[in-house]
Amino acid sequence: MVNPKKLNIGVLLYGVGHHQAAWIAANSSIDEFTTIGYYENLAKIAERGKFDAVFFADAQAFPAHSATELPTSYFDPIVVLTAMSNVTANVGLVSTISGTFNNPFTSARQLLTLQHITKGRVGWNLVTSMSDYEAQNHSMPELPERAVRYKKADEFAEVMDQLFESWSIDDYSPDRANNKIIKNENIQPFNHNGDYFQVKGPLTLPLGKEGKPVAMQAGASTEGVALAAKYADAVYSVAWNLRQAKAYREKLDRAIRESHRPDCSIKVFPGLVTYVGKTKEEAQEKKAKLDDLLPIDTALKQLEFFVQQDTKSWKLDEKVPALPPIEEFTGPVGRYQTVLEIIEDRNPTVRELLGYLNAGGGHLTLIGTPEEIVDEIEKWMKVGVADGFNLMPPTLPGSLEDFVELIVPEMQKRKIFRKDYNGENFREMLSLY
Repeated sequence: MVNPKKLNIGVLLYGVGHHQAAWIAANSSIDEFTTIGYYENLAKIAERGKFDAVFFADAQAFPAHSATELPTSYFDPIVVLTAMSNVTANVGLVSTISGTFNNPFTSARQLLTLQHITKGRVGWNLVTSMSDYEAQNHSMPELPERAVRYKKADEFAEVMDQLFESWSIDDYSPDRANNKIIKNENIQPFNHNGDYFQVKGPLTLPLGKEGKPVAMQAGASTEGVALAAKYADAVYSVAWNLRQAKAYREKLDRAIRESHRPDCSIKVFPGLVTYVGKTKEEAQEKKAKLDDLLPIDTALKQLEFFVQQDTKSWKLDEKVPALPPIEEFTGPVGRYQTVLEIIEDRNPTVRELLGYLNAGGGHLTLIGTPEEIVDEIEKWMKVGVADGFNLMPPTLPGSLEDFVELIVPEMQKRKIFRKDYNGENFREMLSLY
């Protein structure tokens, strides 16, 4: 009998929850958000739930222009993940890396060091960054245009692979008798000389038996999908509904066929927001309580960023004004496509649209009992648009604990999710060989 396919589940750790009002709630973790113990506790909860990974997004600017907005990551993600590795033994550890701002040698050295420390639990998510505020922290007046950012990211990924693979642990073979530490004939500079990076190489440490850190990518634009097809092992995607998820999968599959590795298989992990209760009414009440706390000004600013439009004149209880077609859009394409999908599906008022976007920015949002939620999760898996999901809890740790205590047992009952770890490293957990 063939074992049923198993889902991969990760969690995107963001502030005290993805809902914009999470920090205001009476049981908020806002007072612990600036302590390392907060993040260590989240990692332990994810590991208790047998998750594949914890994942940090990152923005390299502090949102000082907003008094009610938390930074994407309070601490540096790689440093926090290193601390989290000390209180966990199995869960994968994924950091976002910006190809626009980061140095490939430093990034490769940090990631491969953590890969050695954790015996293969590391992944990295390549992004091109999204705001001028970030650029201005890196000696740039503004963010380069998208085509330039993706050209640089392509070269960044190429150099990262060269560094990761520049030499192997097999070449480290201390031989006292012959006064030789390494097989130096196998450890040579690769002399990369590109448009954006000049790196002699090799890296200062070898690739271990566990292999390279898992390469992730999250861009939904044509350039982002092409980059994923060329380098990624897995992608994080934005999908409000099955139609959007199918369109993304088809776009990715087409890009893979047109790439230099047409036979590769890339895992797809859509974002997932859940409100779960023992009854549907209980789940709906959890969402309603958060929505009632939502500061409208904050929600409008988020919408303004997603659609790159001035929303100040929009009437909250009128229909959303007509938006330009996606072909004319120059901002973050995945989120804009989601806004267009929500408008087409629901024809909402501005206030209703804000409600749909206020936790996770319009990813798949499921509200109900464990059985109802897992029914939909299973559907996405069976039609082939999701190899797993990247959980985006509305509150942290509350919604993460709800998922672990209520939804994980239902997935395990249906044999679509592991009951325990089996000693695999992160690459093996994702069936990447």
